[in-house]
Amino acid sequence: MRDGSGLVGWGEAARLEVSGPDRFAQADKWWQEFVAGLEVDDELGVPGSGPVAFVSMAFADSPGDSVLIVPEVVVGRRNGRQWITTIGAADTTPDVAPLSRPSTVRYSNGQLPVTQYREAVRSAVARMRSGELDKVVLAHDLVASTDRRLDQRFVLQGLARRYPECWAYAVDGLVGATPELLLRRTGSVVDSRVLAGTTWPHDGVSDEELASALMASEKNLEEHDYAITSLADTLRPFCTTMSVEGPSVLRLPNVSHLSSDVIGTLESSVSLLHLGEAVHPTAAVGGTPRLDATTLISQLEGMDRGRYAGPVGWIDGNGDGELGIALRCAQISGSAARLFAGCGLVADSDPDIEVQEAHAKMRPMREALEGL
Repeated sequence: MRDGSGLVGWGEAARLEVSGPDRFAQADKWWQEFVAGLEVDDELGVPGSGPVAFVSMAFADSPGDSVLIVPEVVVGRRNGRQWITTIGAADTTPDVAPLSRPSTVRYSNGQLPVTQYREAVRSAVARMRSGELDKVVLAHDLVASTDRRLDQRFVLQGLARRYPECWAYAVDGLVGATPELLLRRTGSVVDSRVLAGTTWPHDGVSDEELASALMASEKNLEEHDYAITSLADTLRPFCTTMSVEGPSVLRLPNVSHLSSDVIGTLESSVSLLHLGEAVHPTAAVGGTPRLDATTLISQLEGMDRGRYAGPVGWIDGNGDGELGIALRCAQISGSAARLFAGCGLVADSDPDIEVQEAHAKMRPMREALEGL
């Protein structure tokens, strides 16, 4: 959902759990075969009507645990139109329990505590200064424990209210609101919103001054350029035309980002999942060069990111859909939530500043959990 538009589903008509380096190809094959076996009555024929699967793919190839879920019922809303899609004889009236919120939230270290994260950043910066690679994105985690089972609807409600510019999502326990659109395919058009380069509120500094400083920051512009080049170069072979608009400054309550839009015309009818496999991970969440960066992430983080920073969203029976990057999120299980935040690093990054940036990026999930 974004600013009141999108898709909400409940029930499970079908489910695929897939892992490993060929997870995208397996998921794409399974989905195409599933759709081929359906009789579809779709009066609208718009992206998101007809059969839909919700998608959440792992960041890394190993273990690479990913999931596709086909809901029994999907409610859609876009451009003033609303619709309901059902599979089989599904009940379109969900059994809705009252919304509940935790009264206490406690935090503890995750697999990579802040002190170790700072050292990982320091090591990465040293290796970039020695010329091993240009950019890498490192993340760390934080565990929240509550006094009762977490209601995902409560968390989503808070995220959607405070961050309407972002895409709020919930797929198999991964809940968040991402400001970054990895890919959207609508017929022959594919587009992406790339974010890289960040600042956050400082006492005594106006929003306009922060935005001007961000647009003038050599470090942040360099980081942004790597992300744009990575995405455009990977997507270009699939397109007949391509344009890049930006950068501009995207302002959110907790941070501001350098933002650019990449728009292309597809040469052939390539599926969204196939495109997602080609571009993931972009330099915005992995680094440059891609293989060197992902190898360094594995070495320095020493944790399984799970589906954090992987593609998350939906696909329909025509191959259209939206995949965001799973940022500003938590993996929720019972009364526990594992929060994630990461920062793009280049050779002149400062470890202490990167720790502050990661803290600012965790603010949306912490506020949502605490009901602020």
